[in-house]
Amino acid sequence: MSLNILAVDDSRTMRDMLKLTLGQAGFTTHLAEDGEDGLAVLENLDPEPDAIITDINMPRLDGFGFIEAVRKINRHRGIPILVLTTESAQELKTRARNAGATGWIVKPFDPEKLVRALQMVTG
Repeated sequence: MSLNILAVDDSRTMRDMLKLTLGQAGFTTHLAEDGEDGLAVLENLDPEPDAIITDINMPRLDGFGFIEAVRKINRHRGIPILVLTTESAQELKTRARNAGATGWIVKPFDPEKLVRALQMVTG
């Protein structure tokens, strides 16, 4: 199953790792460097992504603000959003869930688990 994924992370290294991992799984990956860039990329994607991966700690617009902004756009409300971050505190997970996140994965990520998680939330 080929998926269309938007990955939002301020780390160039992490964006490169995601593009490589998801590309090897046969997914099409679109990249953004922070939440504001993610919203701009999202608005120009056609077709819209099957899922979004976002970091939490980013400049300009963090992951929480990005998730909230995506959920306010009617046509994007149903897109699964996975948080991929170094953070693991329960209160942050709860905050992300309340903002509209679908799941939470802690970095460093296991490529197979990330691919399975994407397949599960889009399946």
